[in-house]
Amino acid sequence: MGELVFVGLGLYDEKDISLRGLEEIKQAGTVFAELYTSLMAGLSIQKLEKLVGKKISIVSRRVLEEEGGQAILQEAEKKKVALLVPGDPLIATTHVDLRIRAEKLGIKTHVIHGASIISAAIGLSGLQNYKYGRSVTIPFPEEGFTSETPYKVIRENKKMGLHTLCFLDIKAEEEKCMTVRDGLEALLATEKRKRNRVITSDTLVIGIARAGSRKSTVKAGYVGDVIKHNFGAPPHTLVFPSKLHFMEAEALITLAGALEQIRKRQK
Repeated sequence: MGELVFVGLGLYDEKDISLRGLEEIKQAGTVFAELYTSLMAGLSIQKLEKLVGKKISIVSRRVLEEEGGQAILQEAEKKKVALLVPGDPLIATTHVDLRIRAEKLGIKTHVIHGASIISAAIGLSGLQNYKYGRSVTIPFPEEGFTSETPYKVIRENKKMGLHTLCFLDIKAEEEKCMTVRDGLEALLATEKRKRNRVITSDTLVIGIARAGSRKSTVKAGYVGDVIKHNFGAPPHTLVFPSKLHFMEAEALITLAGALEQIRKRQK
């Protein structure tokens, strides 16, 4: 039987791939890549193909989600196939499903992990990783409907004294990425309806842009100020802190430009 190897591409460009991942791709008979679950702003497929010495076929959301990755599985039944995935390969449930399908068909699977926005954003935020609660995605509003789930998750995490990592929606097919401003506006719209004072103009928040690149941006401050900040090109991420340890407050002031007054939010 063949083999299906999931290879994480990392965060920003083709240079983020690990040496082990590079070796696995070079050994593969066929190489696929999906680029819709996350944005790698600096990635060049042409440069990646030159790096690995292989032609890379891009697969769409439809192939993986609606068709169950059949085109990939058919190839993997006969030979070694590599599927390249932004970030860490198994963060998206789509890929877990594909791995399960492969194993049930008797196809051996293997995973080469890559840098993930989860660890990168937590690290760049300066907040302690064990104090994070459930993470959540802020989706684009659809036909006037704004999801209340992110608002509820932030509220529940704060009640438990936990920070919240918020992924911002990406619509790869439309080349559309949610910005820090978009995400905050969506949450403020929910606050206007719910009036629970979960997200207000004086709520502490951290905006992160282009994690993994040499030109990443991290800005901490109050919503009223951060929403006006120019974060530049996506991808963007948001973090909502809860109560701060004194080292967390120091990190936000020193590394993310927060005002000295946030020390009042220390435990």
